[in-house]
Amino acid sequence: MKRFFLKALYVVATLNYPRLRRDLRYFVRDNYFARLNQLRFIRQDFVSKKPYKVIDYHGEFDQELRYVLPFAYWHYCNGTLKQTIGCSNTKAFYFFSPDHVERYEKRVWQAGYGYYDVPNMTHSPTFDFSKWARVPFKTHYQNTRFRYSKPTLVIANKYNIEWDQPPINFLDIPALDRIVTACKDKYQIIYNRPLATQIVGDNSETLDLHEHAWLREHHPDVLLMNDLYEQNRSSVDNYNHFQLLVYANCDRFISMHGGTAALASYFGGINIILSQPGGGKEHDFNEYETIFPALSGASIRHARTVEEVFGFVDSLF
Repeated sequence: MKRFFLKALYVVATLNYPRLRRDLRYFVRDNYFARLNQLRFIRQDFVSKKPYKVIDYHGEFDQELRYVLPFAYWHYCNGTLKQTIGCSNTKAFYFFSPDHVERYEKRVWQAGYGYYDVPNMTHSPTFDFSKWARVPFKTHYQNTRFRYSKPTLVIANKYNIEWDQPPINFLDIPALDRIVTACKDKYQIIYNRPLATQIVGDNSETLDLHEHAWLREHHPDVLLMNDLYEQNRSSVDNYNHFQLLVYANCDRFISMHGGTAALASYFGGINIILSQPGGGKEHDFNEYETIFPALSGASIRHARTVEEVFGFVDSLF
């Protein structure tokens, strides 16, 4: 029966989006099926409204931020959330959960495929926001500890294998030098590229850009998240908790494609996202104008090249 419905929904996706590439229609089909799957819970969600929903996820961080967390928060607001289950060091993301269990030590990207338990489960030209609610990270985690004399600018970089290829979306040392030089007089810059030991890994191997030592030597006024974390380690639960505390006081971000960009989009303000063509499906579905702004109301600027990042920095920051 499931196979029949999936085939039928692929036909519907083809009729609705005839110009979309054949392989991309599978994403639309899967989202259709995930939304129809929610019909099973009409009575529990809208009639009895008792805590029953258990949300269990250990797939990609990006999917968790965009789809799973807002779904879980909707159930919390609806009074129907019973338990959430996730990876190590995710409790801070599920601060609202009545019972969060950290069951998994590693993320498995394949776990996101065929995961029909949430109404939005993958890339799509449209999203269903009927069971999707903004998670108020900024309000919940705002603090006075990580405030500075100048407004904060977070550069959330990454340098890892992408789609089984060498790093694609990242700022190298010359690019960092140009951005820091342009912005350091106006902003307190905080540089964030988590080490592999600080976050739960998936299939994307983290490589070394050697920029931390370079920043310490050439731009000592830039605060490194790794250093700040070590200084505050005794008063935070883990690196994810620490990131939320720092980000909550910030309205300006430069971030990279994937989970790095999704997390920075949770805190309002302006988020410049470097996402070069030829990689993820966000380009094909125009998601930097749909799901990413929806995460907090942030103003998203999609840079397709590093040069475009420089242009946005010059005009906006």
